Amino acid sequence: PMRIKLHHVNLCSKDVQALEAFYHGVLGLALEPALGESRVTGEGYAGKVTFVSDGNVQLHLAEQDLGIGFRTGQAVNPLHRGHVAFRTDDIEAVKRRLEERGIAYSDYGTWAMRGWHQIFFYDPDGNVVEVHQADA
Repeated sequence: PMRIKLHHVNLCSKDVQALEAFYHGVLGLALEPALGESRVTGEGYAGKVTFVSDGNVQLHLAEQDLGIGFRTGQAVNPLHRGHVAFRTDDIEAVKRRLEERGIAYSDYGTWAMRGWHQIFFYDPDGNVVEVHQADA
């Protein structure tokens, strides 16, 4: 059976520096600069992003970008209001489960983080959900 676990929450802002000052400076979450080295910026999103973590779950503090859907041709924009993200060991099983239930998703492939195959879809209230599988 596929495994799935909470991986990160992505918050979008017009002022990433202020978010970093709050989550790192005020709450003391650790900066994760190595994650930034895994970014892919030529596939439709080159905005500012800071990565912080409590040691288990990450926060991705990302520059809001309303044009991603237009530039990528995808229906779901994960960087409008942000998203909650889960990591799985079987992205194909997740896609089958969504398809069986008639839930449409945008398959972005490995567009934003090297080695992460990402899909995005909406929960019943319109919140954006990411599920990704990382290369072994």
